[in-house]
Amino acid sequence: MERLQAVAGAGDGARGGGGGADRIALTTGLVPTLNISAALLAFLALRGWTRALERLGFSPRPFTRQENTVVQTCAVACYTIAFGGGFGSTLLGLNKRTYELAGNSPGNVPGSYKEPGIGWMVGLLLAISFAGNLSLIPLRKALVVDYKLTYPSGTATAVLINGFHTAQGDKNANFFQWFYTGGNACGFVQFPTFGLKAWKQSFFFDFSLTYVGAGMICSHLVNLSTLLGAVISWGIMWPLISKHKGDWYPANIPESSMTSLYGYKSFLCIALIMGDGLYHFVKVTGVTAKSLHNRFNRKSVSNTASEEGDMVSLDDLQRDEVFKRGTVPSWMAYSGYFLLSIIAVITIPIMFRQVKWYYVIIAYALGPVLGFANSYGAGLTDINMGYNYGKIALFVFAAWAGKDNGVIAGLVVGTLVKQLVLVSADLMHDLKTGHLTLTSPRSMLVGELIGTGIGCFIAPLTFMLFYRAFDIGNPDGYWKAPYALIYRNMAILGIEGISALPKHCLSLSVGFFAFAVLTNVARDALPARYKKLVPLPTAMAVPFLVGASFAIDMCVGSLVVFAWNKMNKKEAAFMVPAVASGLMCGDGIWTFPSSILALAKIKPPICMKFTPGS
Repeated sequence: MERLQAVAGAGDGARGGGGGADRIALTTGLVPTLNISAALLAFLALRGWTRALERLGFSPRPFTRQENTVVQTCAVACYTIAFGGGFGSTLLGLNKRTYELAGNSPGNVPGSYKEPGIGWMVGLLLAISFAGNLSLIPLRKALVVDYKLTYPSGTATAVLINGFHTAQGDKNANFFQWFYTGGNACGFVQFPTFGLKAWKQSFFFDFSLTYVGAGMICSHLVNLSTLLGAVISWGIMWPLISKHKGDWYPANIPESSMTSLYGYKSFLCIALIMGDGLYHFVKVTGVTAKSLHNRFNRKSVSNTASEEGDMVSLDDLQRDEVFKRGTVPSWMAYSGYFLLSIIAVITIPIMFRQVKWYYVIIAYALGPVLGFANSYGAGLTDINMGYNYGKIALFVFAAWAGKDNGVIAGLVVGTLVKQLVLVSADLMHDLKTGHLTLTSPRSMLVGELIGTGIGCFIAPLTFMLFYRAFDIGNPDGYWKAPYALIYRNMAILGIEGISALPKHCLSLSVGFFAFAVLTNVARDALPARYKKLVPLPTAMAVPFLVGASFAIDMCVGSLVVFAWNKMNKKEAAFMVPAVASGLMCGDGIWTFPSSILALAKIKPPICMKFTPGS
């Protein structure tokens, strides 16, 4: 369950679909996968609803694990739109503020921006989000039943759902309902926990229960990697580079400029992410190709199972039978994919003149092929490579479109490819959950499509609430949305190369890229007991832009889990995901009222501020 999605990032289904995902994507961009949180909340909400109906004198049908699975699938599909849609990365990278932050680099041509709007964002999502659900439907039996891919996160979610629907599971799950009432730790978000000097370099605990909860869900390795990244960047690198102001970069421009200190922050972060992503892309592609090659070259075996092994349990036979019985006709999936691709080919060039119709055709033609490779790899490794496919597409199409159109074309087509590949793998995780909970694939697909449709409207509306209420994209503020600028700079690099970087930025970037690759090589080469000592480059990269405080929050969550496991490991295994989800939900509850107050221009009456002494 160590799935981590950084925008390189990801979503929070536990907090009402798009709202939580948007909130996290617009602050740090680093979010754990929350399928388990969605399953827990579905159980709590619907079990509570059925019991309320019983007390009112109605006789509702029992809430089943199959219903729990379908609702969880719907919720996951909804929040997948929130993070996969690019609201904190590619789509936000189109706006004017990100265009201005990118500076006067040659590829960042005047007018190459498009301000967020509910109309075009909903239209774009409707055009690109459904096809991924259909592209691999004809191959679902091969991936889940024939190849018996594990899809670890899908399997873990199924185990949790099956555990909930017992008497003991019901009792334990209800224990957590009171966690979902937390509020915002107003007034202490800038508290100098470790002193004012450390606070100046963003080393402080900001009482964010959202990231404490996220830290409880992420592994210790992820959390300690973020802390290591914070120490390297804000503790060592940025103070040292700042001493060369006027030599390495101009002293008369703001540090938020891409030709100033922010250029180092942005491109060193990109180097780590790209090195990590490229390594995993090659690795997963190799594992996939090797596995498929072995399967196709394997000698056929007798259909009769031997007495020594290969005996299929009755439970497995029943699961396979239910999975096969709920068939979605292949012709329907193919027809739907073709129809959706035609709609996208017509509508996307209308919305973005820089995107040629043949770019969209190529993206949709590659979608099923890349989606199968990604889904097969995700079943083996539990790593969804959708963002990496999207980044490669961004580079290719930005370079192809050229200087005048490259940025917007790269960002839009990159979003399209990412969405096609990302959604298809997520659907396979959900179908694996359905396979283990005896849920009809047809019902799962309907739930997925409903969740996708809801997400296409809810996610843009929620995003626009944040966008209008808060200072989104301010590199010095809380709502940094760091990956918007990262993805725009990736597109610029695809067009013009590296000529506009500040002094020594290229050399440092190459060094960090090599570090990311070598770190992964070491992780794969070392014995299992030493792998846990090797940091994760993508997790290290996030604090480079967003600061050290969130890494401290994550490590506090990790500390809570460590202590809990020491006291009662069995209890912690069941309770930690639920408590973490509760903390994240509770902390997010205040977001919406605060958004409304901000839109009404009602400001807090008191400001508690800490500044270094003279």
